[in-house]
Amino acid sequence: MATRKSKARAKPGKPLADNQLAQAVTQSAQKIWLAGLGAFARARTEGDKLFDVLVEQGKTLRSRSEKAADQAMKNVRAQADATLSTAQGKWDKLEQVFEDRVSRSLNRLGVLTSKDVDELARQVADLNESVRALMGGAAPKRARKAAPRRKAAAKKPARRAAK
Repeated sequence: MATRKSKARAKPGKPLADNQLAQAVTQSAQKIWLAGLGAFARARTEGDKLFDVLVEQGKTLRSRSEKAADQAMKNVRAQADATLSTAQGKWDKLEQVFEDRVSRSLNRLGVLTSKDVDELARQVADLNESVRALMGGAAPKRARKAAPRRKAAAKKPARRAAK
């Protein structure tokens, strides 16, 4: 038969048990310290990777933001141009209506237009040529200058009637 070897078991409170406990605590502390170093190393490598990923995402976001801002500016400019064009058209229409009304009012009052004055000037020039032709090409005599008008005498204030 096989015999079993029995291990010497330490009784509680003995130095052997204290030594094993100290060894177990030391090993556990060492494992915790190594785990902390491993976590630090992993965080550093993954942190660098994460940092690079965040930088790329930032570049992409900036590019999209710039494109969106450019598109928004184009839309605003187009809308402003359309509004300006509409306003200019309405202003021109208002100006034309005003000019037409002023022209009709002046025409009713008998004021000559620039076209009328030009037509009269042409007719006067034609008449001058006709007169010269009838006179045989003689130079027309100079018209005498009209005498200056006298100013009207100032009116004297009316006298009060006696009571």
